[in-house]
Amino acid sequence: MPGFPRLSLVEGSFEELALELATYLDQQKGEESDVLSTITPKIADPEQEGRPAETDKDAVLESLVGASDVLNSAPEKELQAAYNLLIHLISQSEDPDNYIRSICLNLRKPITSSPANNTGIALSILGTIFNTLDPDDSTRYNVLTLIIELVKKTGNFETLEPQLETLDKWIADWELEPKDQRRLFTAVSDTAAAASNPDASYRYLLKALLTLQSEPSSPEARDLSLRALKAALQHDKHFDFQDLTSLDSIQALRKSDEVWYDLLELYSSDTYTDLQDFKESNDDFFTANSLSEETLDRKMRLLTLASSAAHASQTRTLPYAQIAKALQIPSEDVEMWVIDCIRSGLVEGKLSQQKQEFLIHRSTYRSFGENQWREVASRLENWKSSLVNVLAVIRQQKEEFEREKGHDGHGSGGGFRRGMGGMQRGGAGIEVD
Repeated sequence: MPGFPRLSLVEGSFEELALELATYLDQQKGEESDVLSTITPKIADPEQEGRPAETDKDAVLESLVGASDVLNSAPEKELQAAYNLLIHLISQSEDPDNYIRSICLNLRKPITSSPANNTGIALSILGTIFNTLDPDDSTRYNVLTLIIELVKKTGNFETLEPQLETLDKWIADWELEPKDQRRLFTAVSDTAAAASNPDASYRYLLKALLTLQSEPSSPEARDLSLRALKAALQHDKHFDFQDLTSLDSIQALRKSDEVWYDLLELYSSDTYTDLQDFKESNDDFFTANSLSEETLDRKMRLLTLASSAAHASQTRTLPYAQIAKALQIPSEDVEMWVIDCIRSGLVEGKLSQQKQEFLIHRSTYRSFGENQWREVASRLENWKSSLVNVLAVIRQQKEEFEREKGHDGHGSGGGFRRGMGGMQRGGAGIEVD
């Protein structure tokens, strides 16, 4: 995984390194520890009688990994080096997965020798494990889920986020089932949310929801759909809801959770006045579902202003009075709301205090349906007519230019010939002299 330290070079044979690590584990465990005496008979040594011709690596690794939990109490300066050595030995096994799982279980537990840097050390070791495994090794999935779990505890999502740019490729390499993909995406979403990163949280939550579109009416799909819908509504910078309305699991809410679906439709195409009617009909809905009324009111006012600007495509202006009425705000607050709407990227334009108008340069449609396509067709037709007129003018000017050029060319040619004649006559005069 980019950004995490890779395994340092470890020199020596498997046998030498295994004996070295066993000695260290015995020192950490105390006098009664027998790791070294347990693995020694299983290690090949041609100079010793009774030793096997070939080292039983799996038997050696079982003993080493079984005693490795003591490393969590080893001195901080030695701990990572010891784990790196163990990881190096495990990498030489034909089937390292079980050993890796045991190491991951160790790292879920506190590192008692370094309480202050507990999680940082664990993440460093897990990064080494992740990078030691082959890119298509599905064991990487288990390591990554633990990395995400630990990052969530620290709140340092910004250190993990850049490395997740290749997450989709990893998932393809590991050939993960949809449920495992969903687990991974949900874990990332939770970690981002814990770090107050709503953009990333929603993005990965939507990825998790996409894995459920083959069973859109399932309880899990319903729960995740409601969670995604709530996150989108509460996100103060999320204004386009077509990413949700296009999903079958969201459409299924029309039957299972009608009020939620009605609320989504409001934010997809309706106005602030419609929202107030909704709240009157469902007076405790926001409170019961822990929705921020302030956040949702602000979002709907901005969306209403964007819709008003889009509908004013012919005049390209919105009077302050019309904005105040649509948003149900005092007239003195109109400019503040327009500026907020511009900052949100929903509209572009210029305020005219003198005319008490908002001059619209660009507006955003919240939904694009038949009416919007008709407007596009109408504008294209107008542009086509304008271009035809421009071409006619250009053609006429070109023809006039060609005529003038022809006339000028004829006149200058005659003068040139006359000049030649004069030269000839002049020449004849010279000849006479």
